[in-house]
Amino acid sequence: MTLTQQIITVSMVILATVITRFLPFIIFPAGKETPKFIKYLGKVLPAAVFGLLVIYCLKNVSIMDGSHGIPELIAILCVVAIHLWKRQMLLSIATGTVVYMLLIQLVF
Repeated sequence: MTLTQQIITVSMVILATVITRFLPFIIFPAGKETPKFIKYLGKVLPAAVFGLLVIYCLKNVSIMDGSHGIPELIAILCVVAIHLWKRQMLLSIATGTVVYMLLIQLVF
């Protein structure tokens, strides 16, 4: 890339970042009520995103090969148990990740 191309690229990244940071505050100012559709999206999208992440993480698990999906199942059960117990998402995710990595590296 030439210097001009680098400057244009960095400028576009900066502009896109600024727009995505400030656009919601411009579209939905503090004094104006948030539309019902946006409130609806705020309620359903977090669960949908986590559902997609679970599907993405488990898409290549084969119960017919290797460890038969046992480490994944144990890690999922740990995530669910910790989340039901503590109700802290980051703790649940971190615990599941650590359990899965330990199982893969040391057991299976």
